[in-house]
Amino acid sequence: MAGAFAYESSEVDWCEDNYRHSDSVVEYYNTVSSFIFFIFSPLMLYLLHPYARERSWAVHLVWTMMIFVGLFSIYFHMTLSYVGQMLDEISILWVLAIGYALWFPRRHFPNFIKNRSEFSILVFLTTVFSTLSSFAKPTVNAYALNCIALHILYCLGLELKGCTNPKVLRLAWVSVGWWVLAIGCWLSDRFLCNFWKRINFCYLHSIWHILIVVATAHGSTVIAYFDATHEIPYALPEIKYWPRDDWPVGLPYISVKGSSRTQKKC
Repeated sequence: MAGAFAYESSEVDWCEDNYRHSDSVVEYYNTVSSFIFFIFSPLMLYLLHPYARERSWAVHLVWTMMIFVGLFSIYFHMTLSYVGQMLDEISILWVLAIGYALWFPRRHFPNFIKNRSEFSILVFLTTVFSTLSSFAKPTVNAYALNCIALHILYCLGLELKGCTNPKVLRLAWVSVGWWVLAIGCWLSDRFLCNFWKRINFCYLHSIWHILIVVATAHGSTVIAYFDATHEIPYALPEIKYWPRDDWPVGLPYISVKGSSRTQKKC
């Protein structure tokens, strides 16, 4: 059991040279870049608080779990241990599970599902099974997790059909663009490592960390917007950007103008 916590006990090793900058950190830049989770997550928790108050406090679970993803990513890349790898990948799996349970459109529920509570139970059971299955062949876990993103893109495409809001369309395409850049870095680091080593640039996985957090912030916001228009239309959800809405670049979030309290008074 102790061997599972040992340095480099994981079968996964990224392109960055091990121990190049520190004798106690296996992959220095992959470790440091994981701190991006601790910047974006608290900020998104703050920005989404009004939306979470109207929709569900479970919204906060998404970005709370992202903090744990960052924590476990730091531990994994610092040690390349088997336990670090599993904690890193399983935490990502549960972030996705929470997102599915919270935001998956009701009209796409399986026929035998009657409400979101039943769907959430199905997601929970599926995630528990997937968590246990992840120990069978850990080397394929990362590929399986990235494949889930393809289904998310498919669902996003369904939501965009008939959408004419230019702000929503722009955010959707920007989200996809960030994800394409992120997955491009991940794949290139994984399969073109020899090339990057020849030119002494082995930092694509660390860039992936930054890009995937940015892509998650953008993608989850546009998905949450569509959910809000169906689940809490009285809140008058709107996409805004921090720090200023009129800036061409910013961090997107869901703003609400209405409230269930005013709805009850009416």
